[in-house]
Amino acid sequence: MPKLWEKGYDLDSLIEEFTVGEDYLVDMKLIKYDVKASIVHAEMLEKMGYLERHEFIKIKEALEELLTLVESGKFCIDPEEEDSHTAIENFLVQKLGEAGKKIHTARSRNDQVLTALRLLYKDELKDVCRHLKGLRSVLRNFAKKYGHIKFAGFTHTRKAMPANFRMWGMALCDALKDDEIMINLTIRLIDQSPLGTGAGYGVPIKIDRNYIANRLGFSKVQRNPIYSQNSRAKFDYLILHCLSQVSYDLNRFASDIIFFSLPDIGYLIIPENLCTGSSIMPQKMNPDPVELVRAYHSRIISKALESALISMNLISGYHRDMQLLKITVLETFKDIKDMLRVTCRIFEKIQVNGNKCKESLTEEVMATQEVYRLLMEKGMSFRDAYRVVAEKYGSDRK
Repeated sequence: MPKLWEKGYDLDSLIEEFTVGEDYLVDMKLIKYDVKASIVHAEMLEKMGYLERHEFIKIKEALEELLTLVESGKFCIDPEEEDSHTAIENFLVQKLGEAGKKIHTARSRNDQVLTALRLLYKDELKDVCRHLKGLRSVLRNFAKKYGHIKFAGFTHTRKAMPANFRMWGMALCDALKDDEIMINLTIRLIDQSPLGTGAGYGVPIKIDRNYIANRLGFSKVQRNPIYSQNSRAKFDYLILHCLSQVSYDLNRFASDIIFFSLPDIGYLIIPENLCTGSSIMPQKMNPDPVELVRAYHSRIISKALESALISMNLISGYHRDMQLLKITVLETFKDIKDMLRVTCRIFEKIQVNGNKCKESLTEEVMATQEVYRLLMEKGMSFRDAYRVVAEKYGSDRK
């Protein structure tokens, strides 16, 4: 299979395998966006006079055929083709001959991959927002069902003050709302069309970048070609940071669920069909899915750090280092959506043990309320009332 950069020499087989890596597999998630961008690019080339009308029609028909093959699972990228960009051009050349060779006019693989990634990332981020909305709806139902039940809240992993399950469930709901705001801001920032910036220094012919941006649904054109390339890793890191905010919130509440469902605490009951067992201890029912939600946050944080480390200290322009970022971001999208689905299922099925919650509300949990009763009923200052109550519970501990 010919490569887009081929210059008449044979690449060392070890170097070819190393540089391609899994890119030809990863790009199967990207290729439909690459095809759609190629159709719009061909439209622009015809509009500017670089393609004859009959050439454009043939190219568009072939690309639409390729898109159908991709969406039906009947097309694969050959490892020798390296990526989706080469696979698309090879398909066109095989189908159309000379007309197919014109599709790469006024673009590089660099702005081609940037465009496809931006289109994919926008869709993925919007899908994450849909999952966030779904989980928030489940949390509101949980709060409605169990919100009236009070329990002893904790600070320093010690009983502190009364709380209730509306306060607790809606805390995660509010956190996810903030996460959604950050994700929407990220969508707004990456919603810039880089197509037409070439390898990071523009192209030496006149093209209509506004036309491309409008047809692909971008809100604006990313004008500076050097920044277009530099922003690739920056935006990847921003996306991973936003997703890590979601996983951070899920992590904290996963720990709460594990703690609250401890038999000695017992506020929450995790149904058996959400747990796994021990291979040696027949009595054990383990909250494995919640533990994995907690652990996946660490993985997402590490991927965000990986993204930052791979791209730092690079001079302006494209570098092959960037190839490794694709799989990092795509894997994180899968991980965060899996975490959201599992957390949603847990909150749909988890139960509250009202008796255990009531038992937790022992006298010392009401100490702060007692301080304010003295303040309101006896006219004491807060500090004097605090010391009176502290002395009472201090003597109880002796």
